[in-house]
Amino acid sequence: MRKLNPLTRVLDRIQLAMSKRLTKPITDMHAKIYSRTGGFLGGRVRETKVLLLTTTGRKTGKQHTSPLNYLPYRGSYVVAASNMGKDNHPAWYLNLTASQAAMVQVGRATREVRARQATEEERARLWPELVNKARNYGDYEKMTSRKIPMMILEPVEQHRSS
Repeated sequence: MRKLNPLTRVLDRIQLAMSKRLTKPITDMHAKIYSRTGGFLGGRVRETKVLLLTTTGRKTGKQHTSPLNYLPYRGSYVVAASNMGKDNHPAWYLNLTASQAAMVQVGRATREVRARQATEEERARLWPELVNKARNYGDYEKMTSRKIPMMILEPVEQHRSS
């Protein structure tokens, strides 16, 4: 993790506090717009495609939907648990570690998926591809002390036939 001077630490704390307050409403709005327009609006962020991932809360049992950048991969979807460079994993990732079953919406299509963590070999190949398409992931990697996990969301019909 990088060394920060005291002023940078204070500014980072302010940014984090603001980010926490704004992230959920913005994310919820993004998910609603995406869902209502079938991904016509909100289906891309710069060079990367966006999907909606719906997981079941590991503590609450409630459904949670998150818009996430993804890479297509062998008929599946790859997402990174970057949490915008924070040192803790995002809730959706923790939910997937508790129950691998989830739903994804890509455009207007909704599919049941089963999540698995990318192998080291897959991550070594996929991480640079993601950073190439969305440079902010390289920044997130520098901001956190954790190795950002990558999850592969395999459609259930594909998973059953494998």
